Amino acid sequence: MAASTGKGGVTSFQKKSRTKTLQIPGTRPSSQGNQLLVSTGVPSLDHIIGGGIVVGTVLLVEEDSFGNYARLLMKYFMAEGIMTRHPLLLSSAELHPKQLLRDLPAPVSDDIGKAALHQEDVSSEKNVEKEATMKIAWRYQNLRTEQPELGAFSKFGHYYDLSKTMSSEMIDTAPSRLFYLPDELPLEEQGMWNSIRNPAYVKLLQSIQDVVREGQFDLTVPQPKDVSRTVLRIGLHSLGSPLWGEQDGGTSHDTSLPHFLHALRAVLRTSLTACLITIPTHLFQDMAFTRRLEKLCDSVIRLESFAGSEKEQNPAYKDYHGLLYIKQLSQANSLLSYMPDCNDFAFKLRRKKFAVEKLHLPPELQDSQQREQDDPVAALKTPSTGCFSTSGKSKLDF
Repeated sequence: MAASTGKGGVTSFQKKSRTKTLQIPGTRPSSQGNQLLVSTGVPSLDHIIGGGIVVGTVLLVEEDSFGNYARLLMKYFMAEGIMTRHPLLLSSAELHPKQLLRDLPAPVSDDIGKAALHQEDVSSEKNVEKEATMKIAWRYQNLRTEQPELGAFSKFGHYYDLSKTMSSEMIDTAPSRLFYLPDELPLEEQGMWNSIRNPAYVKLLQSIQDVVREGQFDLTVPQPKDVSRTVLRIGLHSLGSPLWGEQDGGTSHDTSLPHFLHALRAVLRTSLTACLITIPTHLFQDMAFTRRLEKLCDSVIRLESFAGSEKEQNPAYKDYHGLLYIKQLSQANSLLSYMPDCNDFAFKLRRKKFAVEKLHLPPELQDSQQREQDDPVAALKTPSTGCFSTSGKSKLDF
C-alpha cells in the first residue's frame, strides 16, 4: 500500500532516527537494548551477564560462606573504575573502605603481561595432567584439555595481577567517597524515607543521593553542554550483615533492607551510576526474604565456595574453587534478558587472576571392572538368574 502524500508531495512516513548513545569513557553500548555497559573488572564475568553491568542498574552478588570471593569481585569492580577514571563510592561496615582500596589488584596494561597471565593457566593445566594420567578413549586423546577463558578476546575492560597491588598514586587519581558505618553514625533525625527504620540504611541512602546530585550524575537535572559526563561506580560491601543492624537472620521481617533497595533503584534509574552489592544471604533463614531481595535487584549471581564443604574433596571439582549460579539478569529497556548459552559455571582463583569458566566435569578416572555389555564374550561366561540362567557346564534350561 502506497504511502499517503500531503501538500507538496511529502509522504507521511518519517525515517526512524537512531537514538544517540552517550560517549563516556569506560562504557560501551549493549548489543540488545543499546544500553550503556560498564565492566565488572572480570572479562569472563562480563561475558556471562551480557557484556557488563547496565548503567542505572544493580548487580547483586550473594556472598560465599566466608565472603572472600565476593570481596574479591568488589575489588575488581573498584579497580576497573580507577582504570576508567570513574568516580567511586565505596561503603562497608566490616572493613574500612581505605583498606579495600589499598588491596586493589595491579592492572596489566601491556600484551606481554596478558600473555603471561594466560601462560600461567596453561602451565597449571599441564602440571595437573602430569600428576594424574587420564585414561580416556583413543579418539579423545588429541583434543584440547584446557578451555579458553570466557571473554578472553574481549577488548572491554582490563586485566589485573592479583599478586601485586595497585599503587597509591594511581588510586588517588580517582575521586572517591568512602562510607564507613562506624564513622557515619550517630544519624541526625530527618523525616525522609520513613519506611526505612534502620538508621544505617537511611544514612547510606542520604550519602548516595548527595554524591549523585553534587557530582552531576543526575539525568533529571539539565547540565551544560560543555560538561563531560562520566559514570559513578557504587560498591556496597556485605550489605545486610549483622554489622548493618540486621537481626535474627532475616526472620524478624524487618523491611528496612528491601525498602532501601527499592529507594536505591529509584535513584539509580535516573542517574549515570552502576552499583555492585554483596549480601551474605546464607545468613538469612527465611528464603522468602532472600527471594524478595533478589527481585529488588536487576542482576543476581550467587557464589558457592568449596572451602569447608564435601565438594572440596570431590575429584570432579579439583580444578575449581567454587560454583557460580546466575539467578536473574537485567531486563532494563528490553522485553527479555540476556540468556547465556550455558547455565553451569565455576570459578577458579589462580595466583594472579580470578576467572569464571564453563563447568566441565572430567571423565571417570578410577579403575573399574569392565561392563558386561562392553564384552559379549564375558557376558556369556557370567552366570545370571532367571529362566535363562546358565552355568558353566550345564545346558540351557527352558
